[in-house]
Amino acid sequence: MSPIVIIATLFISAFASGIAVFFVKRDNTNLLKLVLSFSGAYLFSITVLHLIPEVYHTHSSHDHTIGLFVLLGFLLQLGLEQLSHGVEHGHIHHSEKEHHLFPLGIMISLCLHAILEGMPLAAGHQSALTFGIALHHAPASFALGSLLLNTSLSRKKITLLLALFAIMTPLGYLFSKAISSGDMGHIEQYFDRIMAVVIGIFLHISTTILFESGSADHHKFNKKKMVAVILGISASLLNFVFAPHAH
Repeated sequence: MSPIVIIATLFISAFASGIAVFFVKRDNTNLLKLVLSFSGAYLFSITVLHLIPEVYHTHSSHDHTIGLFVLLGFLLQLGLEQLSHGVEHGHIHHSEKEHHLFPLGIMISLCLHAILEGMPLAAGHQSALTFGIALHHAPASFALGSLLLNTSLSRKKITLLLALFAIMTPLGYLFSKAISSGDMGHIEQYFDRIMAVVIGIFLHISTTILFESGSADHHKFNKKKMVAVILGISASLLNFVFAPHAH
């Protein structure tokens, strides 16, 4: 995929999903949960099939610390969620106490999370990852838009904030691309460690989506969720079988 297509896909998917809160009802979350289940399974499979093998392949065989950076990414996302309250999972929270207040912590956490998620795109498998990230950001952006609607912000300001969030992942991709091409001095030697951190984030995000208790079924997948998960895994497997591999 060309950089322009990647950037446009990532931006449009997040921005369009965010401004959709102005036009659709937000009380029916069944479809949102199915999309989350599909995207969680897809991201997990892409991480296991593509990202993990490649980061271990490119990393020095004499240095076994790469796993520490995967763990660091996992813990980093755990910390980010303390600020975001799970909005990146499509969680929509409405609190009377927080009504009319701008969720600064949530916005900062989501933007940082989005930047980091764009970084693996410079390492290959761009079609598969772009699709997975775009799909994952759709419910997250919708949840962010829903949250912002419960503040005193005008529609114009909400739209600008959604655009800011939507541009973060393309910026992460461009930043990572600059690192991997060596345009940022000698920082490219740490690219595999940066990728390992992102892998840890992906593992946390995808497993949380798949196994958290977000509804009355409490850790049990109903039939529709199971179908969505199987479809997500199947889509990543098709890409794994038929897409060209970097190594």
